[in-house]
Amino acid sequence: MENKAIWSRTRDELVSAVCALGYPAEFGGMIAEHIGSPAGMERMISYLKYVRPEKPELIVDEMLSIKSDIDRWREKKECERANSVYNEVLNYGFGDEDDE
Repeated sequence: MENKAIWSRTRDELVSAVCALGYPAEFGGMIAEHIGSPAGMERMISYLKYVRPEKPELIVDEMLSIKSDIDRWREKKECERANSVYNEVLNYGFGDEDDE
């Protein structure tokens, strides 16, 4: 339940930052939904507050960049987990008695 509260609070802050630049709240909601993580939304909030982009295209471009970074990080972590399991199989086998 705490994660939902964090996500919701961060989403509201992002929507507020988008509205402060004169864009509709729905635009902010779509950005938050697409980014999908509180850490990514916080990164977008910082961008909006410090860069103050004047075109919605710049906001969307940053959103895509953040989403790409998040996806790349998740893929890296999944590869690390898969590599760990693979190395364990190489070192210890499948756990069958025949592997000895």
